[in-house]
Amino acid sequence: MSVSNSIQIIICHNRTCRKQGAAKVLQAFQAANFSVGVITPSGCLGSCGNGPMVLVLPEQVWYDHVTPEQVPSIWASIDS
Repeated sequence: MSVSNSIQIIICHNRTCRKQGAAKVLQAFQAANFSVGVITPSGCLGSCGNGPMVLVLPEQVWYDHVTPEQVPSIWASIDS
């Protein structure tokens, strides 16, 4: 898939995901300065206890238990 401006990376920032480090995951995506359409926090993505959750749209690819160290490999899978 070729990355375009239509890509959205959504990071759950609801209570459980925040407790599990979602803010650091969001910061890692933002600090990496990837040229995607949108990187944004969201409300609950419905997988409480599996967080931090990341959803990549429009492909609807889900990542669970995401750590900041995993952000480069997630980006690589989006960019491939």
